[in-house]
Amino acid sequence: MKRKILGSAIATAILSMQPMLAQAATTVSDGVVKLGVLTDMSGTYSDLAGPGAVEATKMAIDDFIAKEKPDFKIEMVSADHQNKADISANKAREWIDTAKVDAIVDLVTTSTALAVMKVANEKNRISLISGAASTPITNEQCNDTTVHWTYDTYSLPVGTAKAVVKQGGKSWYFLTADYAFGHSLEKNTADVVTKSGGKVVGSVRHPFPGSDFSSFLLSAQASGAQVIGLANAGNDTINSIKQAKEFGITPKQSLAGLLMFISDVHSLGLDATAGMYLTTGFYWDYNDETRAWSKRFFGTMKRMPTMVQAGDYSAVYHYLKAIKSAGTDEAKAVMAKMRETPVNDFFAKNGKVRIDGRMVHDMYLAQVKKPSESKYPWDYYHIRAVIPGDEAYISLADSKCPLVKK
Repeated sequence: MKRKILGSAIATAILSMQPMLAQAATTVSDGVVKLGVLTDMSGTYSDLAGPGAVEATKMAIDDFIAKEKPDFKIEMVSADHQNKADISANKAREWIDTAKVDAIVDLVTTSTALAVMKVANEKNRISLISGAASTPITNEQCNDTTVHWTYDTYSLPVGTAKAVVKQGGKSWYFLTADYAFGHSLEKNTADVVTKSGGKVVGSVRHPFPGSDFSSFLLSAQASGAQVIGLANAGNDTINSIKQAKEFGITPKQSLAGLLMFISDVHSLGLDATAGMYLTTGFYWDYNDETRAWSKRFFGTMKRMPTMVQAGDYSAVYHYLKAIKSAGTDEAKAVMAKMRETPVNDFFAKNGKVRIDGRMVHDMYLAQVKKPSESKYPWDYYHIRAVIPGDEAYISLADSKCPLVKK
């Protein structure tokens, strides 16, 4: 009789545990977590993001499956947004409505990021932005399903502009890409220049993307400014630097590349870039962890990763970990886990995703090496300073994000 009662009790206990056991498994819509990499595959920003962003995302997925052994499937799609907001928004809607994409990755170019994060938020999907830079992403236009991972236009001049002014570059003239990113970068840099004791003597805006910068560079030359601040990126920065040298503007006036990538330095060569300061969120040769990951990336791409591509990997891996931890792919629940979980990987140590969506992590002030100082391929930077994350980004006290309670 006792055995029957005991057996009945065990059976009842097992039955009562079944709902709990079921809840322990991850509840994923359609049984698949789907990531869409929306990037510039063939234009101005394709070297710094593009195919490398796709590869970095694939690496994150493969590593997550191998290490975490999730009980859900993960798939990836990719597309070229051509740096156009309308194409980006339409692709985001198509992916979410038809392909059941859960998160959209990279989004190089501010206009595409702002367009997609709005669509994704309306449909309760997550945007993992690594490529775009403008501060409105986590400031005036922030939302609760967007994460801005790698850098922004506030963090860049905190390193570069301060260093250049300290070295004696007191008067500045800006050559600015005429869209949201360029405007934001110019404004943030001008603020740092003036606060550091320098002055801005003028600026000129060029079409995006550009190819002939001659008239804009001649305006900068005529200004007599000690420093020409390049508030542009990718091929626009590369062509600006090349043409400044052709016109004899450098070395009489200095250039400050306000958003430069290791791909730009590689393209231009150390002869053209030696001595330039830049601020970066990642350098492949910083330590053993960065070297190990970057060499794996190099094995496929035959080039070292930019900070955007490394940031894509880090953001995607953190997102997938949050799904596993939350037990669901529902956007708000995943975002909550992303915020409460520190980021500790080869990209960032003790990084944190704030309520405004800004992933706060250390930035690095780098100076490009002279050719004689470079000892092996892609040995391009001296890291001159580490900028703590809390200094590199807009404080929540100064934030205009409506999610931040004052």
